[in-house]
Amino acid sequence: MEQFKKRQFLSSQIDLSKFNADSFKKATDEEKKQQDVMGESTTFFKDGMKRLRKNPLAMGSIIVLLLLIVTIFVAPMICPYKYSDFTTVNGRRDGTATNLAPFEYSEREMQYMDKTGKDLFPHICGTDNLGRDYFIRVIYGTRVSLAVGFVSAFMVLIIGLIYGAIAGYFGGTIDLVMMRIVDIIYSLPDMLIIILLSVVLTQRLEPMLAGTILAKLGTNMISMFLVFALLYWVGMARLIRGQILAIKNNEYVLAARCIGTKNSRILRKHILPNCLSVIIITTALQVPSAIFTESYLSFLGLGIAAPLPSLGNLANDARSSIMSYPERLVVPAVVICLIVLALNLIGDGLRDAFDSKLN
Repeated sequence: MEQFKKRQFLSSQIDLSKFNADSFKKATDEEKKQQDVMGESTTFFKDGMKRLRKNPLAMGSIIVLLLLIVTIFVAPMICPYKYSDFTTVNGRRDGTATNLAPFEYSEREMQYMDKTGKDLFPHICGTDNLGRDYFIRVIYGTRVSLAVGFVSAFMVLIIGLIYGAIAGYFGGTIDLVMMRIVDIIYSLPDMLIIILLSVVLTQRLEPMLAGTILAKLGTNMISMFLVFALLYWVGMARLIRGQILAIKNNEYVLAARCIGTKNSRILRKHILPNCLSVIIITTALQVPSAIFTESYLSFLGLGIAAPLPSLGNLANDARSSIMSYPERLVVPAVVICLIVLALNLIGDGLRDAFDSKLN
């Protein structure tokens, strides 16, 4: 009955007296050719990428980020050291130790030394206070921080997209209840909750993950992912909900409902593709936020734990020797700034390219 009323409403909006039998004849080949659009066909994504390529700051940031990604994958293949390998500096275990007596080297570590105990390969950025190559630790730390950023952004995207789509499309009581939950999460002090969750989840996960594949990642990294999944999706959910509220009453959505299209298909085929610009922009800007959050949590000792390096805990370890070896703090800090700046500029470029309101 409801669908019949909708069809009756649509037919009442059209003046059928303007049409006759000739209006519904098939078009001839010549008429079809006259309607051909002169020019190359394009899509929303192609059009946005064309505008993005005209943005020099965004393209420069993409090049920098790609070079950084290539470096963190190629450098470990070239450098003979691993992030946990203990080496020597001029016959000493590190820059301060005066003898090798307290230490026992493995066969892998011995292959990097000559007969006198000196390293056979140079250390580009020196070593840390335990004699581990600092360059390769920064490389692995960058890899870990980028992995945390991209995985967290993906989790935020999935949770926020599903939650916001359901709340915005169905509306009514469902929307009211779901958005009040979002308001409660927004009202919580982010920093305090992140620290509490990091501590509690790390303690709870350690016995649960013992002996599993996930144990290799470390409980700190798993808890970091869970923290982002529990707290950082609310912004994405609100944006998606707002977009869907503005789109769901358009004519093409109403037409899809009239022919009996399922709600899941309407969301998937008609509504979410029109939210693509917001999804791309918000996800791109979420990555630097996640990296920065991981860095300061690791700097406080609540993030990625040793021996796995991250840029945050490398900076934290460098505090004790900042007067003697300031480069140990400068190098990870510069890499963090470079990554965050590049990703923010890319996010701004994507916003300018894909936001229809700005074009």
